[in-house]
Amino acid sequence: MTSARRRSYGVKGAPYAFLLPAAVLFALFFALPIGYAVWLSLHKVQVKGLGLGAGARSEVWAGLENYADTLSDSELLDGALRVLGYGALVIPVMLGLALVFALMLDTERVRLAPFTRLAIFLPYAVPGVVAAMLWGFLYLPDVSPFHFVLDRLGLPQPDLLDGGPLYIALSNIAVWGGTGFNMIVIYTSLRAIPAEVYEAARLDGATPLQVAVRIKIPMVAPSLVLTFFFSIIATLQVFSEPTTLKPLTNSVSTTWSPLMKVYQDAFGKGDIHSAAATAVVIAFVTLLLSFGFLRAANSRNKQEAAR
Repeated sequence: MTSARRRSYGVKGAPYAFLLPAAVLFALFFALPIGYAVWLSLHKVQVKGLGLGAGARSEVWAGLENYADTLSDSELLDGALRVLGYGALVIPVMLGLALVFALMLDTERVRLAPFTRLAIFLPYAVPGVVAAMLWGFLYLPDVSPFHFVLDRLGLPQPDLLDGGPLYIALSNIAVWGGTGFNMIVIYTSLRAIPAEVYEAARLDGATPLQVAVRIKIPMVAPSLVLTFFFSIIATLQVFSEPTTLKPLTNSVSTTWSPLMKVYQDAFGKGDIHSAAATAVVIAFVTLLLSFGFLRAANSRNKQEAAR
């Protein structure tokens, strides 16, 4: 083989060499765990007799039995409905605040913009468990400074860890932690808009409000779609907030959210096969909703472009 041909093979193989580490990591930490979860979901433990002694428990093929049990489980359905209610509160408020903050920071007269950006983004850097613990103690009537102030003022002291207000308490934690990240994504898109667009709008007599509504928001629509997509995934996977608040209130059950049910089945009941089936169902629903939303968004963008 000539040196020129060897160099040709080397150039052609270079992209694959660069992709190899990422492909190995993807296979080890993404594809392989998913495959193992699917394999577990198709099996179950068969107990013989009293379940004592060697060979009394064996893993056998279950087919779709675990999936049938999962889809008919009322606890999973109740958890999904609770998560939908939680998401209906979190997503509009969080994205609305993120958009408002990004538009405010993008104005020319804003003061202390770097500090303000950091202050809004900083809660996102706090781990979810730590944030839930901090807010949990602020919600507790016995130790909350808010309840102390309301008591001194003679005002009613709502218990945010009981009943319906629990959704507000959980949503507040998610909004407080996630607004900064979404704000940065939207703000970055705003900064990428050419200055000539704003100058042309000012020459046409557009007010700052009209520029924001008619120019900025439509031009950052792809970023809004992206943040909405991320928010849907995060909402369907809510786990740390209700799990952390559970010891502080009886209103949060061990199966409050679908992922909490997966944890309870796997480590509470010891039924890892049923937990794997539930996890696969959650992943499939997340993929289906995400794909459907992105397809609808792309279809709408193509229709607007055709006009």
